[in-house]
Amino acid sequence: MNRSYKFLIVFLYVYLLSFSVLKTIGLPDRWAVAHWLMDYRFGFIKRGLGGEIFGFFLEKTEFNILMVSAVILVMLYLALLVIAVRETWKEYSFNKVLFYLIFFLSQYAVLSMHLMGYFDHLIMLTTIISVYLIRNKMILIPALLTTFCIVVHEISLFLMVPVCLFAFLANEIQDNKLVFNQTLFKKLGFYLLFPLVAVVSISFYQESYGNKNFQAIYTYLQNTGKIKERVAYSVAAAYTESFSNYLKSELPYFLKRVFVSKCTIKYGIPLLFMMYMVYRELQKTDIRLLMVLAAVSVSPLLLHAIAWDTPRIWAFPFMMLFLCFWILRDRCRVKDLSGNTLSWLEITFFLIAVALVSLFPNILFHSQKENFSLPVRLIVLVPVFAILIYLYKKAPAKSS
Repeated sequence: MNRSYKFLIVFLYVYLLSFSVLKTIGLPDRWAVAHWLMDYRFGFIKRGLGGEIFGFFLEKTEFNILMVSAVILVMLYLALLVIAVRETWKEYSFNKVLFYLIFFLSQYAVLSMHLMGYFDHLIMLTTIISVYLIRNKMILIPALLTTFCIVVHEISLFLMVPVCLFAFLANEIQDNKLVFNQTLFKKLGFYLLFPLVAVVSISFYQESYGNKNFQAIYTYLQNTGKIKERVAYSVAAAYTESFSNYLKSELPYFLKRVFVSKCTIKYGIPLLFMMYMVYRELQKTDIRLLMVLAAVSVSPLLLHAIAWDTPRIWAFPFMMLFLCFWILRDRCRVKDLSGNTLSWLEITFFLIAVALVSLFPNILFHSQKENFSLPVRLIVLVPVFAILIYLYKKAPAKSS
């Protein structure tokens, strides 16, 4: 691949991500600020570690919260762009371009800015670091990083753990085949030891003593002068409610949120298209690996059983699929697909996916609306399709 093609790839991905970010650009919301304000001043609480470390190094001002949140988010964006660009440059195929195009326009890319300051971004950035370490045959440091993230926010159990387990599986691939052996199970057991201890400990504490600090947290957040009464109440409840109560209240809505909600169509179809691109790219791979990849990618949807924020939960599978494709594509060797073509049915599938992630507004929190009108969105997409047509008709040669 020559320099002009490489430049087009970089420009395309940065352009797409910038478009998604600008849709919801803004400051951390009150919920995010409240998370950084929380710490262990009232004793141990779930999700308190992030604020405790933050407060140890910096004063808990809104400016410092903004700076830390922005640095984490920029580092995450840089990591995603580096992964996407390097994977596209290496053994180029048009499937990869379409895969990453949908990702950078996806709900995850849009919500990443909309929810700036949430611990999700720290967890995803740490997940990328852990996967890199696992690919380099390390176990202990990824296990400790996972344990750290679980104490920061228990959502790591549904985001970080499945991706890291998949990375361990991918390390054992031989001739594009999934291989199970005693060594693999020993690695998985060693990796899971500390994270599972953390999960069980936090769960036990939350069920037994979690609700004792509600009033103290509520009063503290209000007294900071940064958090309004409604948000303070919501955060205090989230930090003290037991997991069993969440399960009782949210489980009845699980099937509806996964299979028959608006999000099922709006985000499900683009996800299916991305999975189809993975299949086209890795169709010579062991089908069991692709099935595991699909299962890991959609595993965050299980959060619907204990959480109500459906649009945010539906954003996670895009990121999970991005990471799993990065992991598996690096381990599997397939024939050069740089000259592949798309049928009219596949092109239609792609256009529907693009329309859903770029033209139809995403569902945001706090009754906020995305920037850019429909005409502006159409204009923004013009150079995108111009680059795609050029790359499709003049596929660059495989990198040497």
